[in-house]
Amino acid sequence: MAQSEDHLFGVYARAPIEVERGEGSRLYDRSGREYLDFVQGIAVNGLGHANPVLIEALNAQAHKLWHVSNIFRIPGQDELAGKLCASSFADQVFFTNSGTEAVECALKLARKYHASKGHEERIDIIGFQGAFHGRTYAAVTAAGNQTYLDGFGPRLPGFVNVSLDDHDALRAAAEAPTAAAILVEPVQGEGGARALTDAELQMLRDLCDANGLLLIFDEIQCGMGRTGKLWAYEHSGVAPDVMCIAKALGGGFPIGACLATREAASGMVVGSHGSTFGGNPLAMAVGIAAFDEISKPELLENVVKVSGYLKQQLEGLKQAWPDMIADVRGKGLLIGIKLKPNNREMMALARDNGLLVAGGGENCIRMLPALNLTEADAREALDRLEKTFVAAREKAKETA
Repeated sequence: MAQSEDHLFGVYARAPIEVERGEGSRLYDRSGREYLDFVQGIAVNGLGHANPVLIEALNAQAHKLWHVSNIFRIPGQDELAGKLCASSFADQVFFTNSGTEAVECALKLARKYHASKGHEERIDIIGFQGAFHGRTYAAVTAAGNQTYLDGFGPRLPGFVNVSLDDHDALRAAAEAPTAAAILVEPVQGEGGARALTDAELQMLRDLCDANGLLLIFDEIQCGMGRTGKLWAYEHSGVAPDVMCIAKALGGGFPIGACLATREAASGMVVGSHGSTFGGNPLAMAVGIAAFDEISKPELLENVVKVSGYLKQQLEGLKQAWPDMIADVRGKGLLIGIKLKPNNREMMALARDNGLLVAGGGENCIRMLPALNLTEADAREALDRLEKTFVAAREKAKETA
């Protein structure tokens, strides 16, 4: 492992696991050790590892056609775009390879929309502290996390970052003559699994309507069934003008999409945007299969049922382990556990006990299991989490 990593950029703080194979909610390393995977590629494997429906779709398409340029019509794009629009507020779709490219498309769309109306001065994208929108230069500038900006030179112009709780600053940014759009995650993922309230989302919608801004929802992590509804915005009834999705859309195959109303996308004319790989036949075949599975009512009902069980049990653990858990937050199967001990150290201890969880802001760990998680697997994960707490207490005694 060390020899191969010498040839890779050292940009990841990798866990010491050489992954070999996966099956449903289980991940296995090269020695055969089994882990309960509550990371699932950071919410990418919505249907778990090696889902047979997705394998069949990929194999069937691989024997027909892998890739053609977007200068040709790709029937799978029409089919998947139709399904996405029929299930959401949107009228039109642009396919990408990733979530951050979907965000890039949305940011360009917002500025192009205003330019097409004769307002080229309207370029400001208003983002929020604690946000994460991906790793392109524009996406990290929109999120404003200094850790991801340091060393990359000056920030791109036309981005404003405010606190969700500072309503005066938010209103001033929205009323500026240069304002173009508000970009927000209905449930912040990396920022600590903060679910915005219905009132907060409605406030953003009202600010956009009053000032002619586009409202962009980033549902890359919280969308595609993760919250128990197909789209997270459905809980509030507040619809955006533009929405970015990815992750579970491909169930592990790289794919993203930018959805928009016809009016919001009116500036995106021939030549204004494009992608070499986005929406290729392989991605569309897997995306259609994943969408059909995740949009089934029984799958969404399972998310509600299992997430309710997990939340209830975690609240019980919070009472039983007051030196470990400070708060339980999030929505659906995007669960944040705010810890008292260091979250990175706790992730390592959980791994030692066969449970994989993701990190998050505000000293949280995130549980992002497969959407078809069984209650038995949820119960086992909780047992392994309690064993982790026991280990953390023992370690604390040793170092006291």
